[in-house]
Amino acid sequence: MKKSKGSMVHGLEVKEHQALLSAQNVQKRGMVVSQKDKASSQGLLSQLPSIDRLINAQALQDTAKAFGLTLLTQVCKEVLADIRQNLKMTIDLETENSIKIPDELEIVSRIQIACAHKMALQFKSVHNMTGTVIHTNLGRSVLADVAVKALGEAGKHPLNLEYDLSSGERGERDHFLEELICTITGAEAATFVNNNAAAVLLTLAALAHDREVVISRGELVEIGGSFRMPDVMKSAGAHMVEVGTTNRTHLKDYEKALSGRTSVLMKIHTSNYQVQGFTQSVSEAELAPLAEQHQITLVSDLGSGSLIEMGKYGLPHEPTPQEMLKAGCHVVTFSGDKLLGGPQAGIIVGRKREIDLIRNYPMKRALRLSKLPVVALEATLKLYLRPESLVRHLPTLRWLARSQEAIKDTAQIILNAFEKALTPHYKVELCAMRSQIGSGSLPLDTMDSFGLAIKPMVEGNKGVGSALIRLSKSLRSLSKPIIGRVEKNMLLLDCRCIDDALSLAQEIACLEIHGS
Repeated sequence: MKKSKGSMVHGLEVKEHQALLSAQNVQKRGMVVSQKDKASSQGLLSQLPSIDRLINAQALQDTAKAFGLTLLTQVCKEVLADIRQNLKMTIDLETENSIKIPDELEIVSRIQIACAHKMALQFKSVHNMTGTVIHTNLGRSVLADVAVKALGEAGKHPLNLEYDLSSGERGERDHFLEELICTITGAEAATFVNNNAAAVLLTLAALAHDREVVISRGELVEIGGSFRMPDVMKSAGAHMVEVGTTNRTHLKDYEKALSGRTSVLMKIHTSNYQVQGFTQSVSEAELAPLAEQHQITLVSDLGSGSLIEMGKYGLPHEPTPQEMLKAGCHVVTFSGDKLLGGPQAGIIVGRKREIDLIRNYPMKRALRLSKLPVVALEATLKLYLRPESLVRHLPTLRWLARSQEAIKDTAQIILNAFEKALTPHYKVELCAMRSQIGSGSLPLDTMDSFGLAIKPMVEGNKGVGSALIRLSKSLRSLSKPIIGRVEKNMLLLDCRCIDDALSLAQEIACLEIHGS
């Protein structure tokens, strides 16, 4: 595969730079010392150039100007340490007939490449062709253009984050967001933290510290990173009271569990798994009268909660905060970066009395949103004031609502480019497939999609696995990596999340990805 244009050393591609050194007959030059003549490892290591000599070498002066003396010095130390370690291992093992000590120009080349690598940004945009739209490992939702623009302005300039422009006094960073989300959901009040796990943690700490929280055993979920609801309860200082069984919980189970220390009835929307068969659960609407009767707070965690009815876009129904508030919940928590399509955030809406307790709890300051998510969330929420145009402006919703026929058209555009790049080592075909809404959110809900199925051209199944590994690695090595999924001895590239098929085709057309 050809190297991407992103790997550069002072304007030269790495391969070109190495070829230049080779042309000067220095790349492979080195002092060879016979093992018989080896007096000691220290004697060999002393032949390496010193750090001072390297950083003052004429060949590294441009590198020093480009990256700075501090970074250059650090990289020189690391490269020399690596060379010393390798030489010591070779000497200790005594398995080689001779020991090759890199000469100064070869070391210089390593230093230049290492400096360029250190300064290259490691977080980069990728083509999400996994078939999972809200992919946790790929950053979940992609922001709308208005949110990206708001981030750019907030990053470049001071802003009135906690400054009231009308009074000239200190303001509240939640103020504008609270007005927006209350308008959208009908809640009395709202507050915001850095993710939904924090929203649940803060809610329980503020409302149930050293008190009891009643929850169904069938809703004791675990989310990413082994973050379990019982652990959240413990961290919040709440005492968890489990009721019912894994598959069946009744209203009477909640009633029997109530005591003088009960503070919260907790409902968890199990969006990342399903219990099927002989099941029974109690809805928020059924629990609300019980909570009111005993003056207990009813809390509902929706996880990836949506602010709109997904069914009108042909998607599975997801409970909304609006529905939960109408059902009688006092507090509802949900994410800002999943189905909502905004930045990572935890949103807490509900009755003013409870929200004030949550907002004023000391833990809130440690969990609050920083300025960049605040402005991105504001821009995203304002899109919901015009729901009729939401699908055009919100990438996550646009991808989720995209028809299979439109996705097939995208796949057709990039098919020829992949065929030219991969033939004869791989066979590329158009293929109907299933997309997934999310990896941690709604993983069981899938949609008709279309993409490419790439099969290694090998005899039988011999070498299929290694061929797919090579291909996947090659695609991940592009200047803008392509991330797909391996399934049934094929690499599947789902085209649901590809907006600019022509640009992707041009990227692929200039590549030569070989089978070996």
